[in-house]
Parts: sequence; structure tokens; C-alpha cells
Amino acid sequence: MTFKSPLIAAALMATVAGTAAEAQREAPFTIAETGATYSRLADAVKAVGGNNATIIIAPGAYRDCAVQDAGRITYKALIPGRTVFDGGICEEKATLVLRGKAATIDGIIFQNQRVPDGNGAGIRIERGDLYVYNALFRNAEEGILSSDDESAEIVIDRSSFQRLGRCDRGLSCAHSIYIGYFGALKVTNSRFEKGNGGHYIKTRTGRVTITNNSFDDTQGRSTNYMIDLPAGATGVISGNVFVQGQNKENWSAFIAVAAEDTDHSSNGLNIHSNSASLAKGVQRNTWFVADWSGDQIRIANNSLGRGLTRYERR
Repeated sequence: MTFKSPLIAAALMATVAGTAAEAQREAPFTIAETGATYSRLADAVKAVGGNNATIIIAPGAYRDCAVQDAGRITYKALIPGRTVFDGGICEEKATLVLRGKAATIDGIIFQNQRVPDGNGAGIRIERGDLYVYNALFRNAEEGILSSDDESAEIVIDRSSFQRLGRCDRGLSCAHSIYIGYFGALKVTNSRFEKGNGGHYIKTRTGRVTITNNSFDDTQGRSTNYMIDLPAGATGVISGNVFVQGQNKENWSAFIAVAAEDTDHSSNGLNIHSNSASLAKGVQRNTWFVADWSGDQIRIANNSLGRGLTRYERR
């Protein structure tokens, strides 16, 4: 059909676009493989079931949460950085509670997660692989918290963690990232800053790759270690920039190895080519690496600022 009047054509096109936008607002969760749309994230996850699928999420702020019990699901923002999950909690745990085969998070913001036990997280990964890309976690008790699954891996890349963690109310501390006994953890090209307590990364995984990240504790409050490997680990920590701030609950080290257990050997753990310093105006003496394992750890080619000593056996 041809319209003689361009004004009529423009008006009809605007109406169609407006109708599409309204439909997107009413059903913002779309399964890419089928085109089916849903008004609730939980309904989209249920529809996927045990299959492999991508859920495309329209721009907006949502109080939704979901539990994934099966399948491999990618949760993808239609426009990265424009999809915000704001405070929604399932099972008094997290916005996304994951125990399927795998989950991928792409371009999503998680904020304001809080629960009675003080461990409210953007993501609670209980089983299966987890891949997080281009995500932002902020203003919550915990960014990512896991249970144990030594058959699975967790990969975090190009993501930011802000104003997370806590150590108050007589409860166990929460952390920006706290990973249990998973098979491996890889954190790359990410930023950690302005912690509200606990550690920036705490993990009980036996293998770690923590490279090319920024840990800016300048505006941290009552924070602890930058990286805590409480059960020991092998792998590599390299290319990171660490700045320790003034307001610390524990300033005695930047990286801690086997402070609680020696469940994993730390022989060959390679901590190299990092930069570590105290924030401007902070006057203290501290240690870059504190080690309780007694294993052969390689610590080399790190640039350490004033007040820092390379290593202490504890």
C-alpha cells in the first residue's frame, strides 16, 4: 500500500512503533529462540525448562527475581547497561538463584539486594557453570555468592563491583564476591571499589585466575583483604592494580593464602606483575602477601609502594 501523504505515513509508523514499545514494556522478557514474550522473568525461565535458550531483557528497572533449576540460559540485556534488577529476591537469597547446567549473564545491572541473614546477592550460584560479562553489581550485601560444585567453573569478565560487602549486626561477613568449593574461578578485566566490608574477592576454589583487574579501596569502609584464598589455591594472580585505603577492618595484607584451611595445595601459585600501593595520605606498614600454607608460592616482578613488604609467612 502506498500513502499519498507522508504525514499520514509518518503518523502510522509512529503508532506502530508506540504499540511495539508498549508491548515491550508489558512483556519485557523474550526468549530469542521462540519469540515468546513474558511479563515476568520467572515465567520466561520456567518456559525454557531444561533446554538451552537466551532470554533477551528490554531496557528498564525490574523488581523481578527467578530460580533456574535446569537448562542452560543466557540472560542478556537488549541494550547493555540499560537493564537493572533492583532489589528483587527469590528464596531469601538473590535476584537470580542458579542451579541449572549453566547460566550466562550479559550486560545487566544488579543493585540493592538485601536479606535477613545479610547475604543478599545479585547472583546466587548453587550448581552449574556461571559466565558473567559486562555486568555491574552495586549497593548490595553481596555481588555474587556461591554454594559448592567442584565440577563447575565461574568466569567473570569486564564487570564492576561497587559498595558491596558488610561485617555488621553480629552476622557472618559478606563480600563483593564469595565463591565456595567450585572447580575454578576466573576473574579478568574487572573493577572492585568502595567496599562496605568483608573481602573484595574470597574464594575456596582450588584453581584461580585473577588477572588485569583494578582493586580501588580508597573509599572502602571497614574492608578486609583484596583477595582471600582461605583454603589455599594454585593458579595465577597477575596484572592487577591494588590500592589499599585508610578505613580497614583488617589492613594486615593485600592477598591472603590459606588463612583458614589448607584444603588445596598452593604449590606453584604465581603472583606476579601486579602493582600495589597505599592510598594517598595513608601511613602504615603492611604486607602484599600473607601466607599460612607453607607451600612454594612464586611472588615476582610486583611493583610495591612505600610501606609494603613483599611476603610474610604466618
